[in-house]
Amino acid sequence: MLVLLPAGVLAADTTYKAPRAADGVHPDLNGIWQALNEANYDLEAHMARPAMALRDGPAGPLPAKGVLSLGAVGSVPPGMGVVEGGKIPYKPEALAIKQENQANWLDRDPEIKCYLPGVPRATYMPYPMQIFQGEDSLFIAYEYAGAVRNIFSEDPGPAPVDTWMGQSVASWDGDTLVLDVTGLNAQTWLDRSGNHHSEQIHVVERYTPMGPNHIQYEATITDPLTYTKPWKISMPLYRRMEANVQLLDFKCVEFVEELLYGKLRLKPLD
Repeated sequence: MLVLLPAGVLAADTTYKAPRAADGVHPDLNGIWQALNEANYDLEAHMARPAMALRDGPAGPLPAKGVLSLGAVGSVPPGMGVVEGGKIPYKPEALAIKQENQANWLDRDPEIKCYLPGVPRATYMPYPMQIFQGEDSLFIAYEYAGAVRNIFSEDPGPAPVDTWMGQSVASWDGDTLVLDVTGLNAQTWLDRSGNHHSEQIHVVERYTPMGPNHIQYEATITDPLTYTKPWKISMPLYRRMEANVQLLDFKCVEFVEELLYGKLRLKPLD
């Protein structure tokens, strides 16, 4: 039996004991999983709105010119939010950047350009992810942009350079997989609403099996340059159950070449 709780939390039957992995000790998290929510639009609770990028209209906000022709396809569905406490605790100057990002979504969101999504955004984008768990190894692959994470089982020390997907180190808290993520660059966003972070972001993820086909996902985000305190998101991840389910090829870089480089043509397209 599952009980709905605030901020995407699900309470599971405490008698559930997940099957063991190859090591015979830890729960088996192998499988293809996906979040089913509106977090990639906006982590915070939000009403439906006409578009991600808006402009002032004669009687209220209207879609910006660049997304006007998308109609309802380019609109934002409402969402209950996945942030514990409801609001991201921005510093005033960082909140101003968030609002500026939102107003300039078309030009700034790295998802539009098919850049790697970063952590935690990769988890709740509207695409599946696959966990590969061996006896002493762990690997996560994402359908979007072919993103991957090769998880360390022992801490190798500070990441030598900041990257889009960062450096992840695994440990276990009972049946909960804990991933400590550092070395993330400052170029990723947390959603399509301009929520952002600095290069000092530190993410601690927790994956807890709740039943044979559910994982409770939590991520605590710390960034002293951007937020006044650490904050947390929570949501369930669901096992994909279709016959012959698999990650398909969605390497979208080639799809945005015209957007990024079309202006460099000898005769640019209209």
